[in-house]
Amino acid sequence: MMKISPSILSCDYGKIAEELKDMELAGADYMHIDVMDGHFVPNLTLGAPVIKCIRKATDVPFDVHLMISDPLKYIDDFCDAGADIITFHTECDSPIGETIDKILSRGVKASLTVKPKTPVEDIFPYLDKLSMVLIMTVEPGFGGQSFMEDMMAKVSALRNEINARGLDCEIEVDGGINEKTIAIASAAGADVFVSGNALFSSADRKAAVEKFKAIAEENFCKNC
Repeated sequence: MMKISPSILSCDYGKIAEELKDMELAGADYMHIDVMDGHFVPNLTLGAPVIKCIRKATDVPFDVHLMISDPLKYIDDFCDAGADIITFHTECDSPIGETIDKILSRGVKASLTVKPKTPVEDIFPYLDKLSMVLIMTVEPGFGGQSFMEDMMAKVSALRNEINARGLDCEIEVDGGINEKTIAIASAAGADVFVSGNALFSSADRKAAVEKFKAIAEENFCKNC
């Protein structure tokens, strides 16, 4: 099943509750929430208190991507705020295994990601405990960047590893996802797609979500 996770980085923050509800009605499967600390990446966004406030706006699972230096220190905060999935980076300063175990101890799904220049194989030792892996198709930190097609080799390698080990682990891609690039990403083996501008700028968001899912289903890698 292909899933769409609209990135609220592209929504109108002046009416964020309405934007979330609108994407829920459009058929979104997750809500992708980017958390940046201005240190791990050169930008600042919202934190756990804001997530807690907007949690009541929708029942759609919150897909929280922590682009922060020390995620272990804040896992309880984001779990308490209502995160359903927490993704953090292998390049962070926190111990990877301990951070995953902390997330799981709170009954939240754990996910790992790597920056574009980091080998996807860095994630393989932890796959047994993960519900999702995020492959960045842009440099993390800013919305509106162009899709990096060379990251599809990571998606394919990851899909092969997941299948070989018989794991139930989703592959998410984030960055420059639109009608053209979602076909490329799904063909490589991705099944969860983060999209910001392409969805939030659409005049008919429900039609856009449905079209994205149809394209992904049609192109999903035949050997997966």
